[in-house]
Amino acid sequence: MKNYIQPGENLTLAMPAAVASGGAVLIGAIFGVAQGKAEAGDSVVLVRRGVFELPKLSAEAWSAGDPVYWDDTAKQLTTVEADALVGAAVEDAANPSETGIVLLDGVIRVAVTAP
Repeated sequence: MKNYIQPGENLTLAMPAAVASGGAVLIGAIFGVAQGKAEAGDSVVLVRRGVFELPKLSAEAWSAGDPVYWDDTAKQLTTVEADALVGAAVEDAANPSETGIVLLDGVIRVAVTAP
């Protein structure tokens, strides 16, 4: 197949802002975790699939299987519909807790807002 380029689970993209290694990034509808650190404009590999410990809204309790969204303004995950549905909780997370364990499935979905 001549038109195949790559699997797409890991993508090298220019960062819109500085990011730390392991930092979550939303670029348009593409969500991933930075494999290394980068400054704004630098390219870094984003990992789009796998299980990660990521920042969450501390005041939420999660159950395994809950859908989780990325809130790009707060730079954290939440179970409340936000900028992009990125995956699901893998483990329960208490209220309060700063992080949650999340399965990113690599599917591109954005939150739908009513007109």
